[in-house]
Amino acid sequence: MIGLFLESATGALQRCFTRARLTAAAVPLVLSLSFPVHADWQALHALENSGAVVTASAVDLDNDRVLEQLNAADRLTPASLTKLAVAATALDVWAADKTFQTRLLGVGPFKDGHIDGDLVLQGMGDSTLDHLALWSLAAQLKGTGVTAIHGRLLVNTAPFGPLGCETKDRCDALQRSDTAYNAPLAAVAVDYGNWCVDLRPSGIGHPAVVSTCGTAQAPLPVEGTIATVSATAKATFWVERVTNNGLDTLRVGGDIPLGGNISVYRAMSDPALGTGLLLREVLREIGIEVTGSVDVVHTPPPIDAYPLAQNEGLSLKEQLGRMLRFSNNYVADMLTLNLAAAQRDQAPSQLSDAAKSLSDFMVRIKAGKGGKSTPPALFSGSGLTPENELSAEDLTTLLAAQYRNTRNFPAFYGGLVVPRQAPFQFLRVGSPAWLDRVALKTGTMDDPHSVCGIAGYIRKKDGGWIAFAAIVNGGPKMRHVPLYKAMEAARADVDSILAKY
Repeated sequence: MIGLFLESATGALQRCFTRARLTAAAVPLVLSLSFPVHADWQALHALENSGAVVTASAVDLDNDRVLEQLNAADRLTPASLTKLAVAATALDVWAADKTFQTRLLGVGPFKDGHIDGDLVLQGMGDSTLDHLALWSLAAQLKGTGVTAIHGRLLVNTAPFGPLGCETKDRCDALQRSDTAYNAPLAAVAVDYGNWCVDLRPSGIGHPAVVSTCGTAQAPLPVEGTIATVSATAKATFWVERVTNNGLDTLRVGGDIPLGGNISVYRAMSDPALGTGLLLREVLREIGIEVTGSVDVVHTPPPIDAYPLAQNEGLSLKEQLGRMLRFSNNYVADMLTLNLAAAQRDQAPSQLSDAAKSLSDFMVRIKAGKGGKSTPPALFSGSGLTPENELSAEDLTTLLAAQYRNTRNFPAFYGGLVVPRQAPFQFLRVGSPAWLDRVALKTGTMDDPHSVCGIAGYIRKKDGGWIAFAAIVNGGPKMRHVPLYKAMEAARADVDSILAKY
C-alpha cells in the first residue's frame, strides 16, 4: 500500500505539472509525499533488520535536542562502555589529582637494623602499583637502616578483604592464564595483578633467560625453556601461568629471535600473594633479609605498627586515561571498589556490590534533568560482566552531564581516544572527519553474545558539541555480529551526522 501510494503521488505530481502550475509552497509538500522519509541511524537500522540488537542516540549539546535515535532507551550489554560510568563517578567523588598510597609498616622492636617482628605491605587500592614501585619501597626501607626482618612479610588487603572471582574469565584464571586481562582483584597488586615476565635472548642455540621484570631471579618456579634463534627466525615462544596447591608456576617453550628483551604479562592467581613474593625477592636483591614466610592477611594492622616507606600511585586523571584509552579492566574494577569504600561505612566484599555506586550515579544524573530512571544493572566497572546493561540514552545523558561539568570535563574528555591516534587499528580507518572530529570510548565482547559499542563526542563544524552512543549486541537471530560489520555500520552513521553538522 505504501509503494502504491507513493507511485500514485508521483503520477499526480507529473499530471499537475502538465495541466496547471503549482505554487512554490505546494511543490515541496507534494515532493515530501513522493520519497521515503529519512531514517535515523540508517546503517545500524539495516543491521538490526538482519538480526542484531541496537540502541543508538545523538544529542546536540548546544540545545539538548535529540538529533537521531534508534531504540535509545533499550538497555543492552555495553562491555567496556561501562568504564565511562566509572570515570564520571570517580570524578564526582574525588579531585582529578587524587592518589592512592601503598605503605610498608613495621611491627615489633626495631634495633640495629633488625626488626624483630613482621613487615607489612599495606595496600590502599592503588591499581597502578608496579614492580618499579616495589624497588622504591625497598630503597626507602633500606634508607631507614633496616637490614633484616626476623618475621613474616605480611600483605594486608584491608579494607577490602578477600574478593574472590565474579566473572568467568577471572574464575578460570585462578588455575591458568596465558593472558593479562583476567587477573583476579586484590587491594594490593603489582602490574595490574600480573607477573611481568622478562624474556632475554642469549646466544643462538642457548636458552633465553626467563625472569620477572625488575629482578635478577624469578620468585616463582619456571618450567621449560625458550630457545634463542637467529634474529631473522620466527618467534614461536609461549608463556603461561599455572597454579597447583595455591602456588604459581610459569611454563614456557618455543623460540625467541636474537635481539632485544621482550616483556609479557600473565595474570597471577593471587595478586596479593604474588606481590608479596616479588617484594621479598626485591628486598633480597637489595640486601634486606626476610626470614619468615610471605602471607596474605585481611584484618587491619596492629595499632602499634609504624611507617617505614610509602609510594604514591598515579593520579586519578592518569588512571582514567589508562582505563579509557587502553580499556584497562583492572583499573576500572579497583576504582569501582574504592568508590564504594569511600561512600560507605563498610568496604564492599564483592565487586558486584560495589558496582551499585555506579548505578546510583547514573540515576542521580538522570534525576538532575527532572526525569525518573530505574537504576541500570551494573555488576562491574570493567564491563567484563555480560549482565551489565546500559542504553544509548543512559550514555548520552552521562556524556552531556560531564560536558556541562566545567570542573571534571577536562579530565573526563582527556581520557577518550581520537580515532586517528587510537591504539587499536580498527579505529584508525575512515573519513577525515571521523578520524579528527570524534573522541570516543569503545566496548567489545564475544561471549555469550557479541558486543560492539562506541560512545563519545562529535565536534561540530561550527565548534559546537554532540554526544553520541551506539551499542550493537548479538541477538536471538544472530548471536555474533562480526566486529567489522558493527563498526562499519556505526562509523557510517556517525559519518552521516558529521556531514550534516
